[in-house]
Amino acid sequence: MLSAVPRPRAGGGASVFASLLESRTGQELDAGREWRIETALKPVLRERGLDSLDQLAAALLAAPDKAVADQIVDALLNQETSFFRDAAVLDLVAQAVAALRGTDLNRRIRIWSAGCSSGQEPLSLAMLFAEQAADDDQLPEIIATDISEASIARGRAGRYSQFEIQRGLSVRRMMRWFETVGDDWVARAELVRRVQFRQLNLVADPLPIGRFDVILCRNVLLYFGPAMRRHVFARLAEVLRPGGLLVLGAGETVIGQTEAFRPSPTYRGLYEPTGMIDKDAAAA
Repeated sequence: MLSAVPRPRAGGGASVFASLLESRTGQELDAGREWRIETALKPVLRERGLDSLDQLAAALLAAPDKAVADQIVDALLNQETSFFRDAAVLDLVAQAVAALRGTDLNRRIRIWSAGCSSGQEPLSLAMLFAEQAADDDQLPEIIATDISEASIARGRAGRYSQFEIQRGLSVRRMMRWFETVGDDWVARAELVRRVQFRQLNLVADPLPIGRFDVILCRNVLLYFGPAMRRHVFARLAEVLRPGGLLVLGAGETVIGQTEAFRPSPTYRGLYEPTGMIDKDAAAA
C-alpha cells in the first residue's frame, strides 16, 4: 500500500495527480501544463474502466494503491527522448572525454546519464564510444538512471519500435547495433551490457557511488521549482569530479540557478563545478 497520497490543492482530480507527481519526483505541473494530465491519463482511465479524472482521484484517495500511483506518475512524466538527440552535444561530450582522459589510456572515464528515460541517450553514448575506441579497455563506464521503473526496464531490454529506432539512427547504426524481432528492433547484447541501468529518484535517493567525469542531466530540471533545482544541482556537484562536466538541455542553464556550476570556458554549452557546494541545499 502507498503510505500516503498527498491531499490535493484546489482544482479537483487534476490537482490530486499534480500533487502526487510533485511529492514523488519533485516535478511541478504548473497551470500551463495541466492540460497534459487528462491526455496522459486516458490510457489509465480506459484500463480501469473509469470515465473521468475525478473518479480516478476519488478511487486513489479512498484506497491508496502503490501500483496505481506508480502507473499515474509514469504516465505524467515527460519521457520524450530519441537516439542521438542533439547529436552535436554528444559529439562534444566525446571530445571532452578524450581530453579528460589525456594520454592515460588506462584511465576509466565514468559517465552518468541522469533521467535517461527509456535508454536512448546512454545507448547512443555507448554506440559512439564503441565506434571510436581502439579496444574495450578504453570504453567509459556508463551508468543510466531514471525514476521510472518501467522506463529502466525498457532500457535494459533495449527494445524499440520502428518509429523509435528511426529517430536519430542511421541505417548503418541500425544494422550494426540492432536486430529485428517481430515488428521491433532489439539492441544487441554487446551494446546493452555497456550500460548499467538503475532506477533512481534524483531528488531523494542515494546517488551512485563514486565520482563522475561527465553527468548528463538534459531536460530534467525544467520541471523543478527553483528550490528543488538548487537541491539537485548541489547533489550533482557532490558526485562530479573537479574538472568534470555537466551537460544540460538546450533550454537549461546554471546561470542564476546555482553557484555550484559555471559555464565551461572550453566547451560551449557545458558546465563545470566551481567547488562551491551548498551542503544545505544538497541536504534539503
